[in-house]
Amino acid sequence: MSQTIDLTLDGLSCGHCVKRVKESLEQRPDVELADVTVTEAHVTGTASADALIETIKQAGYGATLSHPKAKPLTESSIPSEALAAVPHELPVATADEESQQLLLSGMSCASCVTRVQHALQSVPGVTQARVNLAERTALVMGSASAADLVQAVEKAGYGAEAIEDDIKRRERQQETAIATMKRFRWQAIVALAVGIPVMVWGMIGDNMMVTGDNRSLWLAIGLITLAVMVFAGGHFYRNAWKSLLNGTATMDTLVALGTGVAWLYSMSVNLWPQWFPMEARHLYYEASAMIIGLINLGHMLEARARQRSSKALEKLLDLTPPTARVVTEDGEKSVPLADVQPGMLLRLTTGDRVPVDGEITQGEAWLDEAMLTGEPIPQQKGEGDSVHAGTVVQDGSVLFRASAVGSHTTLSRIIRMVRQAQSSKPEIGQLADKISAVFVPVVVAIALFSAAIWYFFGPAPQIVYTLVIATTVLIIACPCALGLATPMSIISGVGRAAEFGVLVRDADALQRASTLDTLVFDKTGTLTEGKPQVVAIKTFNGVEEAQALRLAAALEQGSSHPLAHAILEKAGDDKLPQGERFQNAARTGRQR
Repeated sequence: MSQTIDLTLDGLSCGHCVKRVKESLEQRPDVELADVTVTEAHVTGTASADALIETIKQAGYGATLSHPKAKPLTESSIPSEALAAVPHELPVATADEESQQLLLSGMSCASCVTRVQHALQSVPGVTQARVNLAERTALVMGSASAADLVQAVEKAGYGAEAIEDDIKRRERQQETAIATMKRFRWQAIVALAVGIPVMVWGMIGDNMMVTGDNRSLWLAIGLITLAVMVFAGGHFYRNAWKSLLNGTATMDTLVALGTGVAWLYSMSVNLWPQWFPMEARHLYYEASAMIIGLINLGHMLEARARQRSSKALEKLLDLTPPTARVVTEDGEKSVPLADVQPGMLLRLTTGDRVPVDGEITQGEAWLDEAMLTGEPIPQQKGEGDSVHAGTVVQDGSVLFRASAVGSHTTLSRIIRMVRQAQSSKPEIGQLADKISAVFVPVVVAIALFSAAIWYFFGPAPQIVYTLVIATTVLIIACPCALGLATPMSIISGVGRAAEFGVLVRDADALQRASTLDTLVFDKTGTLTEGKPQVVAIKTFNGVEEAQALRLAAALEQGSSHPLAHAILEKAGDDKLPQGERFQNAARTGRQR
């Protein structure tokens, strides 16, 4: 039986390496398909994981198993219509291996992502860890405990919180996003409220040069700027210090160095002007305030965009009701959704949204399963048929027994798949992470090198040019865009697609979509409205069309079938004759 095995690769550095590994795998007779990138391989076939790893080693590279428990490519409990949308290897939480999600704090750039990801992957029991800078989340596969994962992240210098329940995660993520957005907004306002007036006044008035007449005024401005740096930019300096203790450098390191050097130089000129030549007594207080203000403004805009882009996925969570009607020996009662357990008997009536997956034991109903299968026409369900969380009862009443609840429902698995797709990285994102890992140290080295050249070989006053060059290199090189461009585009794309009922299996699909020249759609209802309409009437034996329509509409009065609705809509407001002794035959129609 075919299965898909995920491998994490080591030692690949270019397209030639990828091609060599792919060819080595596909040469095996027990391999049907090998999808290889620089960091991972997805192999479909009958080969064992050990055999695949050995083949890769013989090709000169390293490989480890990403998912120890590969899932066979067989039909799951998901309806057959949805199998094309939901991947077969969709992870199901077990006692041995499960997926856990962490909410992270303190990350500011792609270097932070690399640091957190390495910290999580070093925890015993972790088979795979995906860190998303845009959402500030981490998706961890394996058997490691949540406490160990949180501790590993905190040791790396960041904050983490484990959220097991999707509803609680959603609430905490919204609370954190709103609080973060408000904090960045106020920090940006305070910093720019100081930086802009000082910059304007210095440019049109005092020229930002310290003299005996304005020395006290500039000293006061310097102290105000220091207060701004502490209040609005304190997180930059704290994060930079944590990074230094961990032997790493991040975007915060660049900001802290740039603004700190500018302020220290300005304060030195302010306090001891006699140490500097007249032309070198230029102050840069406004630079520190403006840099902090603008970067905080950028963080605020990023947080707002992140919150908006996540709303599409959150709408999937709204498809389940907060309560369910449980039937017991004492009667029916409404209980919170979290209290529903497998085996419980539940009731559904017209208009209800199905709370959990289960099997109908009594009654019949029409269910709208469009959110799951894409089928726009409601389906009639009876005893023995399955129902799935999130679908809607259009008409009828049934009793059903719960079979899958919580994170084990089909809807929860779809949500988990979309979340994994949002956390996945296409090849371009993996390249950005590799660059960012060495980006900050290289930038600091370039800044020091540039400053040294201007100090030893530049024109006088060398100290001024040295400061300006070093600060400029440090500030303009902040890798914000490098770390955010890919994850933000993935979140927006995958989230927007989910809003329209399109499920993206992996972010690589979005990157490859740019090369597509043909799109093939599977069935009616994908592109069409999916609402039946009467477009023609054919009569016999001299019966007029209007009369035939009135009689057909009279027969269909009270029916909930989609075709009945189409006939009644065609008949319009005409007064219809009332029928007698009519019976609704299940799955057949109405009979006299």
